[in-house]
Amino acid sequence: MEILDEMDQSHKKEMQLYNSIFGLLSFEKIGYTEVQFRPYRTDDFITRLYYETPRFTVLNQTWVLKARVNDSERNPNLSCKRTLSFQLILKSKVNSPMECSFLLLKGPYDDVKIHPVIYHFVFTNENNETEYVPLPIIDSVECNKLLAAKNINLRLFIFQIQK
Repeated sequence: MEILDEMDQSHKKEMQLYNSIFGLLSFEKIGYTEVQFRPYRTDDFITRLYYETPRFTVLNQTWVLKARVNDSERNPNLSCKRTLSFQLILKSKVNSPMECSFLLLKGPYDDVKIHPVIYHFVFTNENNETEYVPLPIIDSVECNKLLAAKNINLRLFIFQIQK
């Protein structure tokens, strides 16, 4: 019975998530784009791997996504459990606060397994970057597949919340 109850709870959570996504799809201002994370290294003495997208335009604003491995852990190559976290950065100037929900999903030609997670942030000129949030990959094996690829291709959805 406990196992069935756990399955029922996870099904309810999944249904709530999909209902939230369907609610977001009814918004007036929705934008999406294919993003391609490219690997870079820092200039530090001990270089660190990070990923960044070229600038892209969604909802008439310019954006950049950055990602890091294991939250910039000192030696991620020594860890067998790897994770990716990402940050959405607004590069344009805005006249008023811009409240948005956003989520990353797999791209059209990738087979990475990502659980959709909706993130929320209010962008202003002073506060134009989100905190690093986890990229909801199902496990570290999938993360390793992404890291082994030359580039990481995902699809970003941004939903602007109108006042």
